[in-house]
Amino acid sequence: MAKKSVFQMVALLLALSLALAACGGGNNNGSASSGSSGSPSAGSGGSESPSNPNKEVEFTIGYATGDPATKQAIADSIKAFTEANPHINIVDVSEGTTSSYLDWLKTKDAVGEFPDLVEMRDTQLFADAGKIVELPQDLVDLFETVPEVDGKKYNAPLTLTAPQGIIYSKKAYADAGVTELPKTYGEFLDIQEKLKATGMTPIVVGGKDIFHMGFWLNKFLIDEVYVHDPDWNSKRTAKQVSFTDEGPVKAMTDYKELFREYVDKGFLSTADNQTASILVSGKAAQLFSGPWMFTQIAEADPSFEFGFYALPDEEGKVNVLGLPTPAGWSLSAEAAKDADKLEAMKAFVRFFFSPEQYAAYLKTANGIPSTKEKVTYESTPQMQTVLELMADPNVTKSLAINNWWGENLIPPQFRNWYYKLMQELVLEDGDVVEYMKKADAEYDAQVQANQQ
Repeated sequence: MAKKSVFQMVALLLALSLALAACGGGNNNGSASSGSSGSPSAGSGGSESPSNPNKEVEFTIGYATGDPATKQAIADSIKAFTEANPHINIVDVSEGTTSSYLDWLKTKDAVGEFPDLVEMRDTQLFADAGKIVELPQDLVDLFETVPEVDGKKYNAPLTLTAPQGIIYSKKAYADAGVTELPKTYGEFLDIQEKLKATGMTPIVVGGKDIFHMGFWLNKFLIDEVYVHDPDWNSKRTAKQVSFTDEGPVKAMTDYKELFREYVDKGFLSTADNQTASILVSGKAAQLFSGPWMFTQIAEADPSFEFGFYALPDEEGKVNVLGLPTPAGWSLSAEAAKDADKLEAMKAFVRFFFSPEQYAAYLKTANGIPSTKEKVTYESTPQMQTVLELMADPNVTKSLAINNWWGENLIPPQFRNWYYKLMQELVLEDGDVVEYMKKADAEYDAQVQANQQ
């Protein structure tokens, strides 16, 4: 384990944070304005600052629970905060369903239980609906960058976007005679043949959880579509491009062939949280995922030796997820009207990103820090590879199909529909072009429905 320097808060902000926490997170001026006119900022609902800084206060918190390591890291942060601030009670309303975090949030909203503080991923959707407010400026100032949606900042980013890649068993590679990591996608396929020849399943996929399908699908979409045209989504919305074009067809052809030839046949019944145990047990040689899996793998078998690398495209270029995206802790519009809740939520956000606490979170989640200044935590060799990828100017950074925003925002229900369609493509050995025609038709239908 080697010490690795990553981002951390400035000392002045830490001092302010500690001072505010000591008085319950209150201040003399109420909430900080977000600085944008024409839109209510957090705390602008007419409430005054709390007169009693140690007043009992409670707020709800909601976040995605698909990744066990990150879920535990957030739970640990909540526990540490409430122990340090016994007058603040945080009610964790997150549930274990991982099929669609968006659908879970929409259901909570429909029944009047939208979380007060929420991990927001579909920021534009909920901002347009008036469900969240702009992030107060004193929280915005904690971060290196906060992406804007329509010129406004809504998120305290938990981490920066993490690249995904091949997590592989070193023993499986050695047993198959693999001595060098692939320099092109073709060489990667050659490795799959060697692994297959040993009788081992080359790749495990947690396809039971629909979000997991996006790992591989977006790998190919990034290589064949988004690195060439980051504005492809907006052009698809305007019907200027099609899923039947050469790029998307090539991407999904590669995806289908990989799944048909080298992915465990039971991928639809395998959950994301089962993939680590399948890998360490030797039932599969590789997993395509992100650094959050490192902790799960190490916990499943501390003696298991594994490596990580970014998968190159056919020309040997490396393209990964890595652009900033508007996601992170957001304040609900309703909760922000209550000055006591507002200050309590701000205190939690400051605590979450305080150097010692944030370092613990990053270590557990293997996250890439979003704050301005440095923290120090022990990172594994695999995580050091991730950090080197992010720092390499020759590595192209992109986003997944559903992570774009503004003009490039896709219809909110299209992602899950498309992922399921691509599952069917594999199971039915379907014709890629015909399935891409279905994608075009559904995309246009959803765009039209959202415009009504």
